[in-house]
Amino acid sequence: MNKTVSLLLALVMLLALAACGQTAPAPAPAEPAAPAAEEPAPAEEPVTAEPAEITVTDMIGREVTVTPGSYTRVVCIGAGALRMYSYVGDVALLCGVEDIDNTSLAERPKMFDSVARPYMLAYGESFAALPSCGVGGPQAQTAEAEKILACEPDIVISEYEDVEKEDALAEQLGVPVITLKMGPGGVFDESFLGTLRLLGVVFGSEEKAEALVSFIESERAEIEKRTADIPEEEKPGVYICGLGNWGTTNHLMIGTEKYIVCRVANVKNVVTGLEGAAIQPIEEELFVSLGEDMDIIIMDAAAVKNIKPLYAENPAMFDTCKAWQNGEVYLEMAYNAYYTNCEIALINTWFIAKTVYPDRFEDVDMTAKTNEITQAFFGMDLGEQIAAAPSSFGGYQKIDTATFFG
Repeated sequence: MNKTVSLLLALVMLLALAACGQTAPAPAPAEPAAPAAEEPAPAEEPVTAEPAEITVTDMIGREVTVTPGSYTRVVCIGAGALRMYSYVGDVALLCGVEDIDNTSLAERPKMFDSVARPYMLAYGESFAALPSCGVGGPQAQTAEAEKILACEPDIVISEYEDVEKEDALAEQLGVPVITLKMGPGGVFDESFLGTLRLLGVVFGSEEKAEALVSFIESERAEIEKRTADIPEEEKPGVYICGLGNWGTTNHLMIGTEKYIVCRVANVKNVVTGLEGAAIQPIEEELFVSLGEDMDIIIMDAAAVKNIKPLYAENPAMFDTCKAWQNGEVYLEMAYNAYYTNCEIALINTWFIAKTVYPDRFEDVDMTAKTNEITQAFFGMDLGEQIAAAPSSFGGYQKIDTATFFG
């Protein structure tokens, strides 16, 4: 029995040893792990460059340090400053206006209220909501620093063309004072075009400024092209009057042959050989002597209020004028009211060219041309509003010499 148990134990041990000697199968190779998804790189914060200071030279030669495009509170002072700013700048940035441009005030200069001033037609309601930065107007020719300071501007646009006074004002206010300039050639003057470009730089509106400059230059080029080849002997004699200052102008305040419109439209002006400015008064004797040479009279609407009483006293005052006798008297819109309405001056140039050379401009409708030009300057049609102003007398027209001043 013991022998049998021993044999069984031996057999069990042999089987166990055999099992231990077997090689276990190798595990199946693992599937390669999918590459881990890359974490998205954190978005970089946009880098906004701070506006950089630059030095500009304003229109009277002053060097002024400015930060283009940074200004949010603007004040315009002096004749024409607000108008010129409105051509390029954002009127929403204004923090004050002169009383003359705020029609909501009872006490203010009102001598231009009956005149079509397109910048007032376009933005007058906005101006009326702003505080005063001074009285303004032709009788107030000094900057009012305390009123300007009360508006808290961060820049001042000025038309006071005096270097010492502008420097003193800038020091007193503690903000840049940029001086603009129109120039004797008005809308066609290099100083005016330079003013537009300067405003474009200061307010980060270079594209808008250059577009307007290009428009003015193209309008001038078109008028010049249409009239360039007219023989001198075929040109009618033209007398252009009623120009100059609003309060003093009449039929004796005239544009001479040097008047820029005559050069642009190639007009034969009957007033020749005078020294001095392109716009100046002449004596009654010279006016009478030129009457037979006047094929056409162009009269600025600004003069009507002064000519009417003169005509009432002396209805024969135009009797020596051939144009008056032939009914060839035309009314252009008043372009000089608290300095030059540059868009009106440009429209007037088209009107004069069309009046003197109708066959060269028969495709030009004055209302459409007026709207085209006010669109370029203000982005809106203002033709009907210009004609509707009391001192526009209905707009561009040939006047009835028998009844107009009656």
